[in-house]
Amino acid sequence: MTIPQIKKEQLLRKPSWLKVRLPIAAECRKIKTTLAQLKLHTVCQEAACPNIAECFAGGTATFLILGNICTRHCFYCHVQHGVPLPIVENEVDQLIAAVQKMDLKYIVITSVTRDDLPDGGAGIFAECINQLRHAQADCKIEVLIPDFQGNFPALEKVIAAGPSVINHNMETVKPLFPQLRPQGNYDVSLELLSRVSSSSVISKSGFMIGFGESNDDILRLMDDLAAVSCERLTIGQYQRPTMQHWPVAKYYHPDEFARYKEIACKLGFQYVEAGPLVRSSYHAAMADL
Repeated sequence: MTIPQIKKEQLLRKPSWLKVRLPIAAECRKIKTTLAQLKLHTVCQEAACPNIAECFAGGTATFLILGNICTRHCFYCHVQHGVPLPIVENEVDQLIAAVQKMDLKYIVITSVTRDDLPDGGAGIFAECINQLRHAQADCKIEVLIPDFQGNFPALEKVIAAGPSVINHNMETVKPLFPQLRPQGNYDVSLELLSRVSSSSVISKSGFMIGFGESNDDILRLMDDLAAVSCERLTIGQYQRPTMQHWPVAKYYHPDEFARYKEIACKLGFQYVEAGPLVRSSYHAAMADL
């Protein structure tokens, strides 16, 4: 798969609503120091999230387990891909130490995709949930999981651990899915979300727009997610991390995001975050307020 080539004069300029404020130095430095000391990764840093200043300043972070090298190569993603390093044995202990040191009440745990592991890392997700709940009982836990290659017994390990929310992002519309996520499968991802929805755990998903999808593509994706009873939804603007990634075809106006949020709410989603800077973990704790 090759990235579509765009001439320099065709590159879109970022609109004003995509400008983000500079980090609050003291708070960001404090969180980054804690993470560095404990040798932990966050998807906030690895994926170059545009909300890193706001979230770090508020004392929250989305922790990245199972290393920081992904076995898949998705053409929108800034996380490093290649051959992963061995699992860090005390990763769960480091995670718990960070949560306690930062006094977090809501934590999001995600991972790179680990197709090299028999269960895709599901057992380690479950271990993190169980041990964190034992160590910090008042902290709610959301997990953002990969598709485990359709290994649904592996998914059951995570469901059985009982996190508050299980999120699995669709990321893009069905027609573009094979191009942007060549190692994934649209229908497998929907089936995974359907199984979460059938459990006692809250189901959540998210996707980005701006890849070149049509309005009908977006509506179809929301319909598909509603059909599997997905409860929470995030919709954000795709921003090209580097020139080696998929080009931006359109920057959607905030009013367009507001319209998609209204449509999603009418479809029955219980909580929706939609906006140019929204990412899957943005305001994650707000849904429980």
